[in-house]
Amino acid sequence: MKAGADERVFVGLGANLGDAVAAVRAAIDALDEIDGCAVVARSSLYRSAPVDSTGADYINAVVQLRTRLQPMALLKAMQSIEERFGRERPYRNAPRTLDLDLLRYGERRIVTPLLTLPHPRLHERAFVLAPLAEIAPDLALPIPADQRIERMAP
Repeated sequence: MKAGADERVFVGLGANLGDAVAAVRAAIDALDEIDGCAVVARSSLYRSAPVDSTGADYINAVVQLRTRLQPMALLKAMQSIEERFGRERPYRNAPRTLDLDLLRYGERRIVTPLLTLPHPRLHERAFVLAPLAEIAPDLALPIPADQRIERMAP
C-alpha cells in the first residue's frame, strides 16, 4: 500500500460452502492485495451456526485494514473478490462461498441504499463480535449468548 493510508477499517468474512476455511484465508490475502489497502490485523478463524439462515456452519473471521480508498470504492473491490470466489445471491442469507461485510470505516456514519456504516446488524452477531473483540478490544460489544460460536485457529 502506498503512503497516505489512514482509515481504520474492519471487514467481516464468512463462508459455508466448499472449502470454507481455505476461502476465508485466501480472501484475507485478496483483501491485502487491493491497491490502497493493507491487512494490519486478522482474527482467529471461528466456526458459527448460521444466523437467520440454514445450512452448514460458517467459518468466520474479521480483519482490520488500513486504506486510502473511499468506502464505495472499497465496497466495490470487496464485491469483486466475492465474485472471484463464486459468490451468488439467489436469496437473502443464502449459503455462500464467500461473504465480505464492511463493518466499520473509521468513525464514518453512512446510510445509502448500497452501504450502511457501521454495519446495521454488527451488534447482533456473535460471528462478527467475537473475532472483532479479539483484534480490536477497544470496539468490544457484548456477544449474544444465544449464538453458538467456537474459536478455531489463528
